[in-house]
Amino acid sequence: MKNLLTETAERAARYLTEIDNRRVAPPPDAVARLEALGGALPELSSDPMEILALLDDVGSPATVATAGGRYFGFVIGGTLPAALAANWMAGAWDQNGAMHVMSPVAAKVEEVVLAWMVDVLGLPSGSGAGFVTGTTMANFSALAAARTALLGRAGWNVEEDGLFGAPPIHVVVGDEVHVSVLKALSLLGMGRSRVTRVPADAQGRMRPDRLPPLDNQTLICAQAGNVNTGAFDPVGEICARAQQADAWVHVDGAFGLWAAVSPQYAPLLAGAQAADSWAIDCHKWLNVPYDSAIAVVRKPAYLQRAMSMTAAYLTPGDGREPWHFTPEMSRRARGVELWAAMRSLGRSGLQDLIERNCRQAKLFAERLRGAGFAILNDVVLNQVLVSFGREQDTLRVIADVQNDGTCWCGGTKWKGQAAMRISVSSWATTDDDVERSAAAMIRIGKQQVQPVSQ
Repeated sequence: MKNLLTETAERAARYLTEIDNRRVAPPPDAVARLEALGGALPELSSDPMEILALLDDVGSPATVATAGGRYFGFVIGGTLPAALAANWMAGAWDQNGAMHVMSPVAAKVEEVVLAWMVDVLGLPSGSGAGFVTGTTMANFSALAAARTALLGRAGWNVEEDGLFGAPPIHVVVGDEVHVSVLKALSLLGMGRSRVTRVPADAQGRMRPDRLPPLDNQTLICAQAGNVNTGAFDPVGEICARAQQADAWVHVDGAFGLWAAVSPQYAPLLAGAQAADSWAIDCHKWLNVPYDSAIAVVRKPAYLQRAMSMTAAYLTPGDGREPWHFTPEMSRRARGVELWAAMRSLGRSGLQDLIERNCRQAKLFAERLRGAGFAILNDVVLNQVLVSFGREQDTLRVIADVQNDGTCWCGGTKWKGQAAMRISVSSWATTDDDVERSAAAMIRIGKQQVQPVSQ
């Protein structure tokens, strides 16, 4: 075992050392070689060292270099060194994070991380949380708590009686609601289409002046950080309206909620602490390994009521039991790398990470605008939308940038217009990475289209 783990560490270290000198997207021949991992299941056992070698030799060249500094797709962060090391240690521990008796360390680090998160993000003291896989499950968990609370006000126990014959919940979302919220609503039996959509402004922010009438059976889903523009719904105004009607406000703050750690960007979240629940993604801007997110609820009892279960063999301890706050029971101790990431960065490191990536997003916009290409959004955070002219031109540039290998960006549509979406979310991204990537985009853009003056 020791030799195997030593070899693993050496191979992993070599992969990370070489990552900045390779293509960001894997070449087609490397992807084709993945067939070597298939075939019939061998009849006999294999040497673990041989398995590791095959996985590295065939698998590593076919990875996308998301751990490097020039990946700007899908708001994917890298992995901080301390978080990666903690992830490996947690893997060696092989802890089931469901209950304190199963893993005291897993339970404790969740308590510590929750306290740190509430503090640095300015959320209400005493909030409860479930540590889940990603924003979809964070939204699901928080909205399950909302469903419990709202139906409970009408005298309905949804955990016991389900939704057949239940009083209706009025769900309000912005026109730019993220698909993960709609998926969570569908999983919870509240439907994707049975929602009231509120018009958004030119940057994708929900317009509070267009909110429908609200009551104590209303659930409003606001957004902190539009996945295309980075714009924030005016959560403070929305919460003020909601409080007058005793409505529930949930904030999908997957990456945008991390703006709270920066005095420069925290004003974008003014009033967000008045909401009732929040979804926070951690494998995005906190830069921990996949998968990791947190559902935070102001009144923990609602989350616990929605998620907990009982059985004769499940004897709870005196303190917080993690499985009372998540959809899963058995799960990995994902709080360990969260603890390591936050401890390694500290307050100043968190602030620097957010502000540096936002500054780098502005640098992208400056370079591309200066080359004559159109920036479609106000760059208020870490998201940049770029048009290279006609739709077919923009799509061709995106494909060529991805094939070039210098960096990787995805495509999107904004207000009916095709755009390249640049998401700057990694601790590993340097200003040189931005300059190299912008230069590649400009070179490819000018080969394909004639820039337009602005």
